[in-house]
Amino acid sequence: MTVPLGQGNRRATSRNPLEREKTMSLLFFGKDPDSDDDHCPSAWVDETTADLVLQGWKSDDATEAECLNFGSIPDTEAVIRIPARMVPQLRKACDAAERAAGESDLR
Repeated sequence: MTVPLGQGNRRATSRNPLEREKTMSLLFFGKDPDSDDDHCPSAWVDETTADLVLQGWKSDDATEAECLNFGSIPDTEAVIRIPARMVPQLRKACDAAERAAGESDLR
């Protein structure tokens, strides 16, 4: 599926799994251009917190084992893979998150 990089104005609302009462407004930056509709790593920015929200492929056991050499992986966290071809979407999402975080620092 190909999603133009200029799709950063799409918005989605979701529920934060850690705080069910809080509603998020997610700014969508793109999906993996080489994935099908049902299996697309994706990138968003939470407009409230400026956090990056990423959907990716679950890591395999070998990758997770190597990550464990640097620390634990709590039950509330996951190791995911994002394809390198998504770097343009991730750059845009990181830039937007950085701008949003900087704006909140000024308040």
